[in-house]
Amino acid sequence: MDNFFKDKYPPGVPSEVELGKYKSVVDMFEQACKRYADKPAFTAVGATMTYGEMEKYTRAFAAYLQNETNLKPGDRIAIQMPNLLQYPIAVFGAMRAGLIVVNTNPLYTPREMEHQFNDSGAKALVVLANMASQAQEVLPHTGVEHVIVAQIPDMHPPIKRMVMNAAIKYIKKMVPPYNIPNAVPFTKVMSMGARYTFKPVDVNPEDIAVLQYTGGTTGVAKGAMLTHRNLVSNVAQLKPLLTVRLGEAIETVIAPLPLYHIYSFTMNCGVMLDTGNHSILIPNPRDFEGFIKELGKWKFTAFLGINTLFVALCNNEKFQELDFTSLKVTAAGGMALTSDTAKMWKKVTGCDVTEGYGMTETSPVVSINPMNAIQIGTIGLPIPNTMVKIIDDEGKDLTVGEVGELCVKGPQVMKGYWQRPDETAKTMTEDGWLKTGDIAMVQNDGYLRIVDRKKDMILVSGFNVYPNEIEDVVTSHPDVVECAAIGVPDLKSGEVVKVFVVKSNPNLTESALKEFCRERLTAYKVPKTIEFRDELPKTNVGKILRRELRDEEIKKQKDKAA
Repeated sequence: MDNFFKDKYPPGVPSEVELGKYKSVVDMFEQACKRYADKPAFTAVGATMTYGEMEKYTRAFAAYLQNETNLKPGDRIAIQMPNLLQYPIAVFGAMRAGLIVVNTNPLYTPREMEHQFNDSGAKALVVLANMASQAQEVLPHTGVEHVIVAQIPDMHPPIKRMVMNAAIKYIKKMVPPYNIPNAVPFTKVMSMGARYTFKPVDVNPEDIAVLQYTGGTTGVAKGAMLTHRNLVSNVAQLKPLLTVRLGEAIETVIAPLPLYHIYSFTMNCGVMLDTGNHSILIPNPRDFEGFIKELGKWKFTAFLGINTLFVALCNNEKFQELDFTSLKVTAAGGMALTSDTAKMWKKVTGCDVTEGYGMTETSPVVSINPMNAIQIGTIGLPIPNTMVKIIDDEGKDLTVGEVGELCVKGPQVMKGYWQRPDETAKTMTEDGWLKTGDIAMVQNDGYLRIVDRKKDMILVSGFNVYPNEIEDVVTSHPDVVECAAIGVPDLKSGEVVKVFVVKSNPNLTESALKEFCRERLTAYKVPKTIEFRDELPKTNVGKILRRELRDEEIKKQKDKAA
């Protein structure tokens, strides 16, 4: 199917790009800092860091690791931090010292932290003080030897830092008490590191750059081994597709999604860095008042988000009042973008949403809608240098228009799962194809369409029902904010569809919504039951957790049977 795509790309969109411009993420980073030294790189909580300053800070951080710890190239360092300036400093500083970064979600429970630290073999941890009490609980059960504690205002001048820290700790009470013996403050690391000479480390393309843990929504979380080659390749693949609309060193990019998530990691610490653009980091996008106040300060030109965030923003009156005249690019990923959401975003902001597709194991981007040829409802065309195919349950290749599992091959595909050869073998073939677990089809024009997750498919009387289709219909109702469809056991048909709905109109009834669905769906796809809720369970980046809803239903059924 590879040759099939070659003539499907619109004018100006390459099917292949030259890879190998950079030897490693470190090489890309250092060259960007030289090219754009005086340009702003990142802004967070009122502080801005230029590319030149970032080079200096990361050099100090790396020098500290080399001179004040026993860490060696190849050792793992966990970084557990929201979107603050300390995050890119720690990440690129660690990489410059040859360490492997273990991106850690600050919202993890102690159990999840302990698993990740032990599974990765992390020897060091950089953690925000706000989360340090949880770290304190698990550290004795891990191999972590070095702890660096950051505080939100670290990158501000000393007096302002002192005032902000007092307010955060004593007025807002955002920092629970903690006591981690021998923990070193981030500010001390920076001042001590600045006194040492940094010794450059030879980092090779096939060295692991990041252990990026999968969400853990199915079984135990696994660490995807993403090499320096994987990450710089994905940046090279994406760059020509985004620079159709975006220039170099002139863009202001809103980054509400956490940098520790692979989507924003590659976009903001990769593509935007390589193009010298300015990322505005939003530490807590759930604080809508603060988020929208920050947006009001900038003539932003690009916005990266996911479906649920777009919905929430578009329904906010203060967001609707913002100035969107400079907005050129809105990119969606992480979960399916509904056509209704895309239309709503366009209506509010005047900007089209381009949807892409990817996964942790592919660094992450596999396909994207070209800026000049967006098809809502699809995930676009495979990005340059990427092969895709659709297979059936027996592994046989399917043709255009047939539905099966999407498989991917390309330079962005991970090395494998960390210390899990059996899991790697289940997911990757010997000749390098990655089975995504997503059900998809290729249209005649080459655009890919995701039908659903393989494991989320609902089987009603032998018919395949895909939750995405149900959700797309339900969310098109004007009184529905968001929803999630799952399959629940049924004696007659094996499974039936149940939908969980967050509504904007309290007068919307189950019967009215069912009638709406009957007009738009085949009978067996119409939800058997609809449950209204105030909110739906979500991951840290706002992706709705169907699995959690299914687990609740299973527990209800068991309790009923008992």
